[in-house]
Amino acid sequence: MNAPVKNLQGRIVGVDVGGTFTDLFFYDEPAKRFRTAKVPSNRGDEAVGFLEGLKSFGAIADLSSVVHGTTVGTNALLERKGARVGLITTRGFRDVLEMRRRDRRHTWGLWGDFVPVIDRDLRLEVDERTLADGTIRQVLDEDQVRQAAKRLAEAGCEALAIVFVNAYANSENEMKALAAASAVWPNGNIACSSQILPEIREFERTSTTALNAYLQPVVGSYLGKLDEALASEGFKGRFHIVQSNGGVMSTQTARRLPVRTALSGPAAGVIAAAAIAEAAGFPDVITGDLGGTSFDVSLVVGGKTALAAQTTIDFGLVIRTPMIEITTIGAGGGSIAHVDAGGLLQVGPESAGSRPGPVCYGQGNTRPTLTDANVVLGRINAERPIGGKLARLDVEAAKAAIEEHVARPLGLDVMVAAEAIVRIADAKMAGAIRLVSIERGHDPGKFAAVPFGGGGALHAGALIKDVGLKAALVPRYPGVTSALGCVIADIRHDQVQTVNLSLEGLDAGALDRRMVTEAAQAREVVEAAGLAVEAIDLLFELDMHYIGQTHTVSVPLPLTVANGTTGVSEAKVRAAFEEAYRTSFSRLLPGVPARIVNLRTAAIGRRPHFDLSALAPGVDADAGKARLGSRQVWFAGAWHETAVYARLELPVGTVVNGPAILEQPDATTVVDPDLVARIDAFGNLIVERAA
Repeated sequence: MNAPVKNLQGRIVGVDVGGTFTDLFFYDEPAKRFRTAKVPSNRGDEAVGFLEGLKSFGAIADLSSVVHGTTVGTNALLERKGARVGLITTRGFRDVLEMRRRDRRHTWGLWGDFVPVIDRDLRLEVDERTLADGTIRQVLDEDQVRQAAKRLAEAGCEALAIVFVNAYANSENEMKALAAASAVWPNGNIACSSQILPEIREFERTSTTALNAYLQPVVGSYLGKLDEALASEGFKGRFHIVQSNGGVMSTQTARRLPVRTALSGPAAGVIAAAAIAEAAGFPDVITGDLGGTSFDVSLVVGGKTALAAQTTIDFGLVIRTPMIEITTIGAGGGSIAHVDAGGLLQVGPESAGSRPGPVCYGQGNTRPTLTDANVVLGRINAERPIGGKLARLDVEAAKAAIEEHVARPLGLDVMVAAEAIVRIADAKMAGAIRLVSIERGHDPGKFAAVPFGGGGALHAGALIKDVGLKAALVPRYPGVTSALGCVIADIRHDQVQTVNLSLEGLDAGALDRRMVTEAAQAREVVEAAGLAVEAIDLLFELDMHYIGQTHTVSVPLPLTVANGTTGVSEAKVRAAFEEAYRTSFSRLLPGVPARIVNLRTAAIGRRPHFDLSALAPGVDADAGKARLGSRQVWFAGAWHETAVYARLELPVGTVVNGPAILEQPDATTVVDPDLVARIDAFGNLIVERAA
């Protein structure tokens, strides 16, 4: 289904706020011009770096659109700094959050703890009951809901979650509870499960609804500050948020569904990396975003990102909403190196962040980080640090910190200790890549790495050699790749509804009506976002299984809405199910009836195409002028005289033999001694093993 093309675009900025830096990508669509910026993040008041970066492109009032990838929701979950939440639920179901799936933090041994985001005394029960077929056995006592809401508000709760058993099948009691609670609740922070996740499985539905309520005040306050800050600068354009499925949503949707902002920033990076790699002829890649705090890895096969129906942010914190599959480990540029109680060298997960940052920043930190090790090894130029806010980096301070905290305790030379820090970090990154490739049945030798973020390109060679990847593709602007993703990401809205229909004798009319209704609702959300789109695509997918099975398979339905119908039929669903089941398990189960559990619908507003050739080097690029000289860099236990280049000055087709360092304002790329790199038509750096 196509929507009319809107002549909007204009001047758009993608903003990715990370733990250390805020990255920005500015694109003037009419003029086909772009600029980048990188400024330090201000933890606790991210609006400061946000506005500082925007102002570097001129008057904020002249911008037509700002698209933001945020880590505020993710950080609030990881650090347990969300709101105080109350829960109103069906009598007998207050402990669903603690029972979970009877899983354990540690598989072996009866130890480990879990604290739910809602305390037990703030989980109140009311009399109501809806059966699995939608029949209401016990009508809700609305007065009980009002009294419970008052008690929770008096207890200091800032947000309220309402979750009734089987509300996915019939939301009538929940809607009555929502109306009753809203009449006495002091703010608009109320999350209702039938509006957040109308899907079977009460733990996942309860967890997702509770976490949505947990984030509503935090994300709402953050977005409110940004709205006010933008308004104070005269901004009258559109402000949007990247969500975890890699699509863009309006701030109104983000305030209502803040749980969908988890992993927002990393998702934008994967979208950009996949687009860059496919344009360059690498449809199968493993993306690696190395920032100040973490290393985020994702698999892209055939140019398509992998979406998961649910994810676990931390033990017991389950979010069931479509998300790009991203594996995160604590190995970033600010990750602190230390010797543990067993005498082993560790890197991370604790990070120095942006303040105080690595020791070499000179802002008060005394413990060495991965960045300090790269500075000591000569891989990062101390005289030209990225971001442009520091005049130089303090190499001697970094060396002294490594000497005190790593070299001396382990009895190592300081250079050997610095290299050991890098090797430990490399090993952790390689492990994350193996997790998303080898352990899922993929041969990493058929994939290229796409390292980005402020530090990803420093480790491109190690990823190729340690994992056995065929190459590394370093984007033209690796340090602001996630910000670029904000600019090119499509608008997307996903929703799910449990239908519980038997495939045998399928009531195709009922399924068709539900599909048309869901499609209209999803399309409406996309249209309301107000960004330029060239078309709106609708995607349908069914969760199905054979009767008696617990888990389901995802069954794509290649149908769309035309003349008020999708044309769905039992034969079409059966053929799609058997193809999906055979692909997953190599066989069918003849004679066993099948069931449709859930209907999933996605509306995708296709943004105007961003021509990545705009990032290519200009005709004035000159390899001779790009050569900045050479310096001593430590590789494999020895110093090597290493050529240094201004990467952005290298023309298309340039071949750089390792060892080499390529510097640019947003990142540094290291080409190891036994590797060779070339500049492709888009300005990407393709790093491969030397012949």
